[in-house]
Amino acid sequence: MGITTEKEPQLSPEELESLWADYKKIGDVNAKHCILLHYNYLVKWIVRRVMPKYSEYSEYDDLVSCGILGLIDAVDKFQLKHNVKFETYASLRIRGEILDYMREQDWAPPSLRSKITAINKAFEKFENKNGISATEQEVADSLNMQLEQVQEILAQAHMFNLMNFEDTLDTINYSFRGQEESTPEDELLLQEQKERITEAIDLLPERERLAVTLYYYEGLLLKEIGNILNVSESRVSQMLSKALLKMRRALKNDV
Repeated sequence: MGITTEKEPQLSPEELESLWADYKKIGDVNAKHCILLHYNYLVKWIVRRVMPKYSEYSEYDDLVSCGILGLIDAVDKFQLKHNVKFETYASLRIRGEILDYMREQDWAPPSLRSKITAINKAFEKFENKNGISATEQEVADSLNMQLEQVQEILAQAHMFNLMNFEDTLDTINYSFRGQEESTPEDELLLQEQKERITEAIDLLPERERLAVTLYYYEGLLLKEIGNILNVSESRVSQMLSKALLKMRRALKNDV
């Protein structure tokens, strides 16, 4: 997955290698501090990606604080002998810490949660009955709602569906977040997971597939994806929300 940032880290690979050696071999606290500062951009980048557009449901500073805890944990537990980039390892732990926090928060009122659940169930019911994905208009008609209302709720449901999707992948993420070393079984499970995700993405309509690819594999923000697709940030959120819901159903059906 690509990572885009507004400000690239300043330390060279050689400087980083030296700092890692100092911290891991002799426990140099100053070296650890420099490593954390260098990778702090990861925290802010991940927060900007997982934070809902509707910011009243979450506080930016709180999410950054959670992300920093994940980064500290990653620096402490990362093993230099691992054949994996630290950015990949740290991103999983940072993201996991943030999502764990958001699961504990009452980020949406019960009335909104019930509407999100009703819309998700309507999509699933239509697909089970007809074998194809429902349009937003068809879901709106089935629930006696206006199309604009369904689209607005889908945009707000992005975080809800993101967390549910992450829950579906939880056993995989735990292998990398909860253990210092992954086993061959973990690696095989991860490879199988990647293959199932690829298959689920391939089943998506073209524009949803492109939005998911740009978001997960190219690491773009919603605004950046909107500029490419020539739609609003809110519309991208709607597209991702629907795509995550479909992918989650596909992955659950494969289990």
